[in-house]
Amino acid sequence: MIWSALPKFARLLVDYCTGVRKGDEVIIRAGIGAYPLVREVWGLIVERGAQPYFLVDDEVLAEIYYRRAPPELLDMVPDIVKAMTELADVRISIIAPSHTKPLTSIDPAKMARRRAALREVSQTFLKRAAEGALRWVVTAYPTHALAQEAGMSPLEYEEFVIRAVKAHLDDPVKAWEEQAAWQEKIKDFLNKVSELRFVAEDTDITVRVEGRKWVNDDGKNNMPGGEVFTGPHEDGVDGYITFTYPAVWGGREVEGVKLVFRNGKVVEAHAVRGEDFLLKMLDTDEGARRLGEVAFGLNYDISRYTKEILFDEKIGGTIHMALGAAYPETGGKNVSAIHWDMVKDMRKGRVYADGDLIYENGRFIEGIF
Repeated sequence: MIWSALPKFARLLVDYCTGVRKGDEVIIRAGIGAYPLVREVWGLIVERGAQPYFLVDDEVLAEIYYRRAPPELLDMVPDIVKAMTELADVRISIIAPSHTKPLTSIDPAKMARRRAALREVSQTFLKRAAEGALRWVVTAYPTHALAQEAGMSPLEYEEFVIRAVKAHLDDPVKAWEEQAAWQEKIKDFLNKVSELRFVAEDTDITVRVEGRKWVNDDGKNNMPGGEVFTGPHEDGVDGYITFTYPAVWGGREVEGVKLVFRNGKVVEAHAVRGEDFLLKMLDTDEGARRLGEVAFGLNYDISRYTKEILFDEKIGGTIHMALGAAYPETGGKNVSAIHWDMVKDMRKGRVYADGDLIYENGRFIEGIF
């Protein structure tokens, strides 16, 4: 199934998601497992009169780096990395690992140190994206490693990915345009809300969003898309939340995460498994203990957890919150070297907007917008 859908998948990335045009300099960043899709994307970029550059992501090279890098190297930001972030017109990233837990033996402090060093680059990326100077998209290619991690057979996972991005349809662009229009209504409604309260199993948390801008993730930056999100007020989160699914970072899984917030800051953090790693991540920097994002998952073609956040944060009937950096386009001001999404199943939950029930059992109440 994947082979027949690749041309449509590539066109989504090049035309619908990033709008590659003549003269663009386009960075394709992907694992080698995604080469069949890279080849299709490369060809379309060249046809559009743009210049492609291919950077290979490899988890073994990443592990070697962390094993052998002296401390001063972890703090170094190469000029070439800065230049690519400052000058590229388009970036297409394709997740395609051959191994999903390559850094489990690496000291989390090393990874946190490296992320802190790269924070300037991350902020440049976010700023240029918010200004529209950098068009970008992240997607995933169905490798055997991702299939195994998701608990699916290789063919089953291929079908899952193709359906999630709507490349199984004759006209996936039209399908995404329809999804975008529906999500736009939700976004417009939420832009009028001052405060949201989320109530579910072992969860009762209030988030202040007044004056913040909700963003419609219609598949332009994430393929698949299927969420609306904003950046909450940095001091406007109070209560507690227990996340349903394991929170994954760099191949590390932290299960049963429970966070307690007071005046926007995490004051207690617990986990059933991986609590030490969670606490180290929270100490990355000052912003790591505050939320940079709150969002509703609205892609009802995705119904199961896969351990890949690109899909999991879009599961229809869920919410997710991210510790760390906020997206500037939302008006969020939190700054951090991390942005760690965690997902809560709300298919047995409720959401209140300024005291009124707006969402129940995984769906917005019909007729509210």
